[in-house]
Amino acid sequence: MRVTLAVVALLLSGSAALAQTNNMTSGRPSAVLDDKQCQSIWQMASPQGDALSKDKAVPFIVNFQLADVDGDGKISADEFKAACGKGLVKNTTGQ
Repeated sequence: MRVTLAVVALLLSGSAALAQTNNMTSGRPSAVLDDKQCQSIWQMASPQGDALSKDKAVPFIVNFQLADVDGDGKISADEFKAACGKGLVKNTTGQ
């Protein structure tokens, strides 16, 4: 009986963890980008270096909410760079 309960608990916790990692609203995480790729995409996304609003970030960011770490509604250069390392930035350069 204990083994059965343990197996059920394990299955349920695994399902909950899977559901939490698959919460991308715009798609799945893409490949982690290196610094050169990330910088190139940032230059396309924000030629002036300004933070990106959600509408400007959509072509470049897989999941805006996850990339906007501080929740201010904009993606800063630092947040963008961190998002590159998490697979949250689309490789639009073709590299």
